[in-house]
Amino acid sequence: MASPSARLGTPSAGHMIVRSLEQHGVERAYVVPGESYLDVLDGLHDSSIQTVVCRHEGGAAYMAEADGKMSITPGVAMVTRGPGAANAHVGLHTAWQDSTPMVLFVGLIPFEHREKEAFQEFDPKAWFDTGAKRVMVLDHPERASEIVAEAMFAASSGRPGPVVVGLPEDVITMPHEDPVHPEIPIATGGMTVTDWKALKAALDGADRPLFVFGGNDWTHDVADEFTRWLEDHNLPAAAEWRCQGTVPFGSPSYVGPLGYGRPDFTQSLMSESDLLVFVGTVPGDVITDGFTVRQNWDKKNFIVAIDPALRGRSGPVTHQIVSKPEPFIRDLVRMDLPVRDAWRQWTNRLRQAQAEFSTAPTSVPGDGQARMATLMGGLVERLEDDAMVTFGAGEHTNWAHRYFPTNGYASMLSARNGSMGYSVPSGIAASLRYPDRQVVTIAGDGEFLMNGQELATATQYGAHPLVVVMDNQEYGTIRTHQERQYPDRVSGTQMVNPDFALMAQSFGGLGVRVEQDADVPAALDQAFAAISEGTFALIHIIVEQRVKAY
Repeated sequence: MASPSARLGTPSAGHMIVRSLEQHGVERAYVVPGESYLDVLDGLHDSSIQTVVCRHEGGAAYMAEADGKMSITPGVAMVTRGPGAANAHVGLHTAWQDSTPMVLFVGLIPFEHREKEAFQEFDPKAWFDTGAKRVMVLDHPERASEIVAEAMFAASSGRPGPVVVGLPEDVITMPHEDPVHPEIPIATGGMTVTDWKALKAALDGADRPLFVFGGNDWTHDVADEFTRWLEDHNLPAAAEWRCQGTVPFGSPSYVGPLGYGRPDFTQSLMSESDLLVFVGTVPGDVITDGFTVRQNWDKKNFIVAIDPALRGRSGPVTHQIVSKPEPFIRDLVRMDLPVRDAWRQWTNRLRQAQAEFSTAPTSVPGDGQARMATLMGGLVERLEDDAMVTFGAGEHTNWAHRYFPTNGYASMLSARNGSMGYSVPSGIAASLRYPDRQVVTIAGDGEFLMNGQELATATQYGAHPLVVVMDNQEYGTIRTHQERQYPDRVSGTQMVNPDFALMAQSFGGLGVRVEQDADVPAALDQAFAAISEGTFALIHIIVEQRVKAY
């Protein structure tokens, strides 16, 4: 049944919100329904926007955040008041620290019930103001379309991030018809003549320059342009933590990841380089070992970032270029520099170390218990060139960091705030956006149980990732820290797990339990056959407790 206002021939504010989201190019909304925003759900009924009904608000928020990483359009989630909003907060924090454009719509109590301790009442500005770029509440129906435009603009402009929009349940049912508010253009910045000359002079004077790329403001085409220019000039580029793929895994210019779990040879890259150029990111906590690598550092460095405040950076800055990656790369590729032997030798040395480090292990199984090395070796052999990987947080992620061939922008989706529970929701979002691509999700046992129920969402909407659950019966990363600080005193990190393969089967997918290494190849064959036919697959691999990728 249509909303009261729609039955009278005038659209409601809730319906105007949906129309505005359509105009902004939103393809899907990840929702956990609530009575507080039924009118918006009613507007979605006849909309071109796909409504993806999730099982938990944390899962919905993660899916929207992942969607924002894959598109220039902010990801959209919708949840209800109080507990629903609280559950979604984890996705907001991820979007904030990962600089991901995302809009979270939250149903609220009726306007007239405010400040009476009404059922599920909370103050959205008090809850979210320190972890969102903007928090807005729709208090007047005539502003419905305008607030959507403002929210989408705020999420994408400057340094991207999350925006929260509160929707009082009585206001969204009120009739009001104005033209849909047009999109607000995003300023992207760019290199000035002064910037261009300064960067060129710095490159001309450097023997060991290093580009560091990161962030979510790229497109596939811009990443390709950047890669070609680097390769033409024999210049090296390293990836910010969990941003691999912008410069492809196989590129002769790609020299490895920085951040937690990085290979030994990259630890000295920033100190050894005589010029650093950060593009789309800043030298923050994780890639500078807790802000220590660049303290009292007098080497030249350029930071290409649209945020003039450079939030999160460490150390002195030689020159900031206020720009998103696209206009910067557009001007950079016009910079024709002579290829120098020093650059070629420097890049080749770094590239050789990365190539050796990332060579996949053998896929030939051995005797005894199943091994992640065997699984990764066989997995890599079966991947197509445009395969994607998603994962959350934990030691299991190092297997993807080291071996998964990320061959394009947004082929790696993860949570740079170290949030657990991200792997399955992001894998579902990736499969929905790219149904013709192989999507592999690598999860730990503890991490999987935080949002594994979203496999029901995968079945409902035809998402078909291949989920690998590495079961070592513990919170491995925390155990590692525990062993360093409190040796031989294991406490609070051990788990007893269910049969994850049976769980997958109960959700309508393929589930395979692997305990012996000899069974790994057959399990991979079954899993890849299933996802090629449009069904999600899960491999539950039982491994030794202290197994590590490096």
